[in-house]
Amino acid sequence: MILNLAAYRFVAIADVDALVVQLRLQLSAAGVRGTVLVAPEGINLVLAAEASALRGFVDTLLADPRFAGMALKWSQSNFVPFRKLLVKAKRETITFRQAGLEPASARAPAVDPPTLARWLAQGVDDSGREIALVDTRNQQESAYGSFADAITLPISRFTELPEALEAHREALRGKTVVSFCTGGIRCEKAAIWMQQAGYGDVLQLEGGILAYFEQVGGYAYRDRCFVFDERIALDPALTPMVDQPHEAG
Repeated sequence: MILNLAAYRFVAIADVDALVVQLRLQLSAAGVRGTVLVAPEGINLVLAAEASALRGFVDTLLADPRFAGMALKWSQSNFVPFRKLLVKAKRETITFRQAGLEPASARAPAVDPPTLARWLAQGVDDSGREIALVDTRNQQESAYGSFADAITLPISRFTELPEALEAHREALRGKTVVSFCTGGIRCEKAAIWMQQAGYGDVLQLEGGILAYFEQVGGYAYRDRCFVFDERIALDPALTPMVDQPHEAG
């Protein structure tokens, strides 16, 4: 059985190029495949390997004070769903292109998965405010599944979110807005931006859909969660839609 990992951390990284070289060497030596993006604002990674190899790398990574305590989303598959290893320096961990947005400086407020599930069950948050869920993923992803009654956007790139969301500004007014995405990185950036853009009380779903599946299951969620690898999508039990790799060619 193969172990899969999704994780990110917004934290200031001054030695981006050196860290890229270091991580590439460590991951290559351990036989781990997947993608790691390193930027001045933090790190974003999705990886897969035999459990001992991947956990060994993670232990080394978390020994770096910058990444200690980083939230980890684990799942399993019958095969490694990545064909190669890519470790790359980027301007942003996830491209958004919004001036003045500094996610490494301060996190957006968050709601944990069990609390969100409770709010959805009771219909309001603990202050009695109506909940509005905003899917910050693109339309290809949301087509595979999303939270029931969530606002989904007709976008193909994360950079298109600000313009697309403007049409929903009035509908969101006075509500507790919860942004969500696959693993948390986009909904955290989006929540910070939405607060700055005057959308009111905006929370991010801590750990995204993957953490929700792991901690809650599929309550109030319809269908699957798309992932950017050969598993295609995961159901609320974190079972891959595809349990065997595609044949090359």
